[in-house]
Amino acid sequence: MRNDFLINTKSACILSDEVVVATAKRTWIHQPNPAGSSDRTASKISDADRIAQTQKLLDRAIAYAWHTVKSDRRPPKLTPIRWVWRMAGAYHSSRHTSRLMEEAAQRFAASGRTNLAEWAAQKAKEEAGHDRLALLDIQSMGYEAEAVVQALVPSAATALVNYFTQSVQAPDSIGCLGYCYTLERLAMGIGEKYIQGVEKLLPQEIKATRCLYVHSRLGSEEEHMKGTVKMIASLTHEHFVPVVSACYKTALICFSPPKEGYVLEEELQNILRPLKSVI
Repeated sequence: MRNDFLINTKSACILSDEVVVATAKRTWIHQPNPAGSSDRTASKISDADRIAQTQKLLDRAIAYAWHTVKSDRRPPKLTPIRWVWRMAGAYHSSRHTSRLMEEAAQRFAASGRTNLAEWAAQKAKEEAGHDRLALLDIQSMGYEAEAVVQALVPSAATALVNYFTQSVQAPDSIGCLGYCYTLERLAMGIGEKYIQGVEKLLPQEIKATRCLYVHSRLGSEEEHMKGTVKMIASLTHEHFVPVVSACYKTALICFSPPKEGYVLEEELQNILRPLKSVI
């Protein structure tokens, strides 16, 4: 999938105690400060500038993951049957999101971080039902959706959910912000041209891009992403660094080819043939 976000994006180097951004002209260290900080220099930075600066660092962490993977392996050409595979992956990667964000909200609330708890609770509401969109898309392709997602469990989706779960259930759940931002930011790289390309690939009477539309810049991802980056920009340096690290690690999972290799078209056909809907 061509993702416009990755075009002409600078990379970054992430260290354990600081965030170092390398560009063609200079190298500088960014240490974000929350609003109301007593630091006089930080107080002169407008909220808009702080948010923009924060987003640049997050984006460079994602781009650095892309450069780190830099694999010559390319996914197979998209076909209608492979679209079913992708929707199965979308189902598995989204069906736990609301539950995990509710858990994150409870953990943040228990530690007295009200703003983060409210953010996580809102995120749980925003993501509710997205797995159902993937099921509807699979059903529209002419298959028994529930049976398909039981038969098809892409390893990439499993890896994402496992990392997301670990982030939420860590002693500090702060890494879930980096996870959410990365997926929202990558979704912003999916535009109308790509969606139209998928729709042209499918039979004209079939509508199976509901889930893709929602997770693109044509849906609600831009609004969601802005809320996430605004929250991240308010963090102290201590909490900001693990968020950047989470962006990098999440992006590594997204960009890495499956270790077991890409599923073959013939294999998908054999699995899906008996799962066709009976009209």
